[in-house]
Amino acid sequence: MSSLLRTSAILSALCLSACATASTPDRLVEARTPTEHFKATAVAQAESLALAVHVQGLSSNQADALIAYLDGWRDAEGGAITIQTPAAGADTSSAYRAAEAARSFLLGQGVSPSLIIMAGYDADAQAGAPLRIAYSRYQAVVPRCGEQWTNIAHSARNQVQPNFGCAITANMAAQVANPADLVRPADLAPADAQRRVYALDKYRRGEVMSSAVDDQAKGVVSSVAK
Repeated sequence: MSSLLRTSAILSALCLSACATASTPDRLVEARTPTEHFKATAVAQAESLALAVHVQGLSSNQADALIAYLDGWRDAEGGAITIQTPAAGADTSSAYRAAEAARSFLLGQGVSPSLIIMAGYDADAQAGAPLRIAYSRYQAVVPRCGEQWTNIAHSARNQVQPNFGCAITANMAAQVANPADLVRPADLAPADAQRRVYALDKYRRGEVMSSAVDDQAKGVVSSVAK
């Protein structure tokens, strides 16, 4: 008799679990935590600079503008820089010389030749068509919060509230120094080969590899006379 009761109890439990599973078949694909509900993202946009074409090349004002432009490019860990020359313009020879002057200036400022792309654009014979310089810079997308509040006091399915986690994600997206880090990992700095050889040499000789103890880092709890 006891065996029959145990069998009935097991069958009842299986039926109840099957009903519970059938009621929420897609819970695993939904957001279960605030960090899954909102995600900081970034979109690429062109950072452009237009330079008037001069017969003599770059002017001093244009050189200053390029220096400031490169500061932003370095802060954004920018990639390729495209120099677009107006094609079929009023003075193609002057435009070509201006493009070469801009390229030489970028090289002189430390930009790698592999990151400079020379291209042309249709100026439609427009007089005074400028030289265009551009690179892609990422801009963080900040979610709009406070628009999807539900009744927090009533949550029969124990779901994550639609607006939870939005403020944290929005603050992070607004404060990140380089939004490109939201899309791809930041580039690693070059390894310190000299330091690596020094550490390996000490390891092979069996010497202590830790830093020297700084006497100023030592401290004792002062005793108080009672």
